[in-house]
Amino acid sequence: MKERLDLHNLPRHIAVIMDGNGRWAKRQGAARVFGHRNAIQAVRETTEGCAEIGVQYLTLYAFSTENWNRPKAEVNALMELLVSTIRKEVGTLQKNNVKLNHIGNLDDLPGSCQKQLHEAISQTQHNTGLTLTLALSYSGRWEIMQAARNLMKAVQEGKMAPEALTQELFEQQLCTHPIPDPELLIRTSGEMRISNFLLWQLAYTELYITEVLWPDFRREHLYEAILSYQQRERRFGKTSEQINLSKQG
Repeated sequence: MKERLDLHNLPRHIAVIMDGNGRWAKRQGAARVFGHRNAIQAVRETTEGCAEIGVQYLTLYAFSTENWNRPKAEVNALMELLVSTIRKEVGTLQKNNVKLNHIGNLDDLPGSCQKQLHEAISQTQHNTGLTLTLALSYSGRWEIMQAARNLMKAVQEGKMAPEALTQELFEQQLCTHPIPDPELLIRTSGEMRISNFLLWQLAYTELYITEVLWPDFRREHLYEAILSYQQRERRFGKTSEQINLSKQG
């Protein structure tokens, strides 16, 4: 599958909704947290797979603002798993020249999680390969509200006029700035929704839905998604004829 990829037509930015851990665990007759623990290999293979072929940005939807409403025992177990995983994986990130990044409301996370995340981000900040962004305590609506509040404050303080607002200025207030919008969104487990993820950024993103549950996701599944992306025509509201003419020009 890897050999079939066009390495000159890779998506610069891939986003992933990692779904299906609970169902995977249920099939094993185990608690949901068992699925979360077994999903670490999928994260590792996806990250390394992207780094190896030259994808520049990978964003993983790890924990949404709505996930705080899950049973307390599951949330606590997830937070403990997050701390231990970040601590263990820093060496792998360094070996693969991966720079770690974060989006979301970091203040909502337990102190131990914040500490490990800050340390890992600091240790990998000079890496020049793939940028791996973890979306933790994140949601698209939360992000857009934060951006709107920041702009309203700037207007109130006389730093900008309402009519001066442009799409570019709004995007500068988003968590993901200056990372480019994803060209490809992968969602595992077959669910047909984007679950409040990168709502602004996904405006023209190609969607790839797979029935594979996240703990079973491997490099070959990543390559299948990229190959599907490469077989599509991205028009951004234009016609095929317009796209072909621009290529010829």
